[in-house]
Formats: sequence, C-alpha cells, structure tokens
Amino acid sequence: MQLTDLYREVILDHNKHPRNFGRLDPHDGEAKGHNPLCGDRLTLTVRRDGDQLADIRFEGNGCAISMASASMMTEAVKGRSRAEIETLFQRVHALLTDQHASADNLGKLAALSGVREFPARVKCASLCWHTLNAALERGETVSTE
Repeated sequence: MQLTDLYREVILDHNKHPRNFGRLDPHDGEAKGHNPLCGDRLTLTVRRDGDQLADIRFEGNGCAISMASASMMTEAVKGRSRAEIETLFQRVHALLTDQHASADNLGKLAALSGVREFPARVKCASLCWHTLNAALERGETVSTE
C-alpha cells in the first residue's frame, strides 16, 4: 500500500466515523465556522481546564476533507495547552501550504498533506483550526472568505 492510499483511508475513515462529533455540554467556549466556497459549516464547543483544552466536540456538515480534518483535529488537541495547540496549528498550516513542510510527529494529521495538491481544499481542511482559535479566544463566527 502506498502512503497516499494510507492517507486517503485515514481521511475516509474520519469522514465516515467522525470522532468527538456532537455538542459538548457544559462548555465554556463556542464558535461557528463557515466555508462559503464549499458550503462547509461547523460549530465547535470546548471546555478548558486552566490553560489546557479539557474537551472538545464539533457538529455540522461539509465535504469529506472538512469533516475528517475536524475529527482528526479534535483528537490531536484534546488535553493540550493553548501554546501547544498554536504550534500544532502552525505545523498543520505549513503542511497544507508548503511542499517542503515535514509531516514528522504529526500522527494522523499527516494525512492532510495531500490536500496541498488541491489549493481550493486548503480552506476546507483549515476551517476547523480557525474555528478552534475563535472558540478559545473570543467565540464568534469565522469564515474562510
């Protein structure tokens, strides 16, 4: 099996069986995200414990890349500090946009590396990350446009 096939399987699995899907109650942060180009819409709810992200859930609908990215992101950020989440976001953003970016130590998030071959899909994959930032910071609606 080639690496691209493995990545495709990870994305399909997270799209068909999203992790952390649903609304988190109680929560202390919430934000909505919208990608008008693709029609992706999601709502993230988060619960903090000091500087740590104690729990996170998402709900909504969108393309396979958007839903898989949100599912993988929730698994990757749960239990991390705000600084760790920011560093992870920067690494994922580089993975989505820079041919020379390393996927080392990104776990399942490395599956998103194939998205950079389709520039219109970068917004699909990054919507959840921008929405998470809004949920942690100020709680509002974010758009990829």
